[in-house]
Amino acid sequence: MALDGYTDTRMSRQAMKAELLDAETELRLAYAWRDRRDEAALHRLIHAYMRLAISMAAKFRRYGAPMNDLIQEATLGLMKAADKFDPDRGVRFSTYAVWWIKASIQDYVMRNWSMVRTGSTSSQKALFFNLRRVQARLEREAQARGERLDAHQLREQVAREVGVPLADVEMMEGRLAGSDYSLNATQSADEDGREWIDALEDEADQAETIVEGRHDAEQLRAWLVRALKNLNARERYIVTERKLRDEPRTLESLGQELGLSKERVRQLEAAAFAKMRRSLEDQSLEVRHFLA
Repeated sequence: MALDGYTDTRMSRQAMKAELLDAETELRLAYAWRDRRDEAALHRLIHAYMRLAISMAAKFRRYGAPMNDLIQEATLGLMKAADKFDPDRGVRFSTYAVWWIKASIQDYVMRNWSMVRTGSTSSQKALFFNLRRVQARLEREAQARGERLDAHQLREQVAREVGVPLADVEMMEGRLAGSDYSLNATQSADEDGREWIDALEDEADQAETIVEGRHDAEQLRAWLVRALKNLNARERYIVTERKLRDEPRTLESLGQELGLSKERVRQLEAAAFAKMRRSLEDQSLEVRHFLA
């Protein structure tokens, strides 16, 4: 049920005009969808409870998300509820749907609150949606007792109340207190000021490192070519097929091709590597760095 082109006001007006289902009609529609996948029954059930979805979406406007997006998520939750609802359990659909609508909206808010993820575990969700409310209640209760809680005491009590570690409370407070800023924003009011992204360290290899890497790779390649030339044709073929192909050959397949046993191919391979190592060591002591 896409909402592109719809305003939240228009959606609300349409929802308010929807029929109110009695328990018997609701049950009949739920059976029709569950047993026969009757899309007309599903549409009627969803449309009748859109006012519930919109009402719940409105409660999350304080988190700064667009109302249309909240309604979209609430509708998705409502549709999930309709798909999973079991009319045989004797529960009204609205009672069952509330949980799915709320879960869908909360997941959306958690995903979009900040560019830096706020977390998705059940304890983090409990903190995200209840931190301010629990803090306010604890402060009111302390005031009524004639006490004053400092910041640390308040965090400790919130942690106990919600059932999470103190470190999680401190982390969530920091995340909720901060805001997202664009890295393309300028560091000063001057239009020609440097953007924040320009202050980030470039983690890519510098030109000197790239040049040195290319030189070392070319040198090693030259050493390997000369070492391969010291092998006989059969040894060179085995090394090439075993180590220089994108998909190396097996000892068994090479043995079948060359008319040798798998063990004999392994012995020839080991002998070829020993020859190459001696050749490389003779060419330069620097190669020890590459063979380490």
